[in-house]
Amino acid sequence: MMATGLITSRRFLDHDTGPGHPESPRRLTAITDDLETSGLLDKLRVYEPRQKDPSVPALVHSADYISRFEAACINGEPVMDSVDNPICPDTFDVALLAAGASVQAVDCIFSREVENAMVLLRPPGHHAEKNSAQGFCFFNNVAIAAQYARQQYNPERIAIIDFDVHHGNGTQHIFESDPNVLYISLHRYPFYPGTGDKSETGIGAGLGTTVNYPLNAGSGDDIYLDIVKGPLTDRVLGYQPDFLILSSGFDAHELDPLGGMSVTTEGYRRMTREFKRLAVECCRGRLLSVLEGGYDLKGLSESVHAHLEVLLGESK
Repeated sequence: MMATGLITSRRFLDHDTGPGHPESPRRLTAITDDLETSGLLDKLRVYEPRQKDPSVPALVHSADYISRFEAACINGEPVMDSVDNPICPDTFDVALLAAGASVQAVDCIFSREVENAMVLLRPPGHHAEKNSAQGFCFFNNVAIAAQYARQQYNPERIAIIDFDVHHGNGTQHIFESDPNVLYISLHRYPFYPGTGDKSETGIGAGLGTTVNYPLNAGSGDDIYLDIVKGPLTDRVLGYQPDFLILSSGFDAHELDPLGGMSVTTEGYRRMTREFKRLAVECCRGRLLSVLEGGYDLKGLSESVHAHLEVLLGESK
């Protein structure tokens, strides 16, 4: 049986968002404590991420933005672009390591060291635009991973499924004119960041390769699974990607303080089964999961545990 990779580092705790901020280092320690005490960590192939240089985020971000972000951290600025994005002197290096961890996971998957992998990182990425930080995000880790995979391994088509409670505006905008990347998002709407209406379907050559499923507040397992097992599966199978990437936000969990949705831990387990099945059917099992949101420590750690059990084949 092929292994499941886990790429993470204690270095990700060094991005200090200040007291009371929901995107805190405790998110990662809650997950890793659960994985260690349960014994699940011992079943994963664990990698320490290698530091990468700014050429990695330059796959999707402008040189000006990367320089501006680095200077803001060096100069001790309190935030980057908006009050949503507190920074500290370590934030640039930590974000660079997160981007590097994402491309390292791509290498592990395409070299067949592992069948699938999850990157447990912070800061998250899917709100980050080409030229700006937004929504706790600085570098768009999933978009960087997709572009890196194309550059290094030349997959014909990539599908990105984003199930974070917030729409991934950055990822959508980076790929909306690209017919070779299918971006699918399930998210609460209307809600932050204001994008993700079902009328947003891509532009130019990419028309039809952006698919948004805006959901009402309070949506739970049945609504999500009806979409995942039905129209979402049909879209992915019709597209036949060579690589599947998940923007894995767990903030639609019923316990989450920000999301206002009703997905259970078991709901995430069942969705992950469907995503894994799609990867096996279309992509020779090649699936990369990258952590996005999730702000209740119990809901987050339990959901990631269930997600990884399925990726490992420990959960039927």
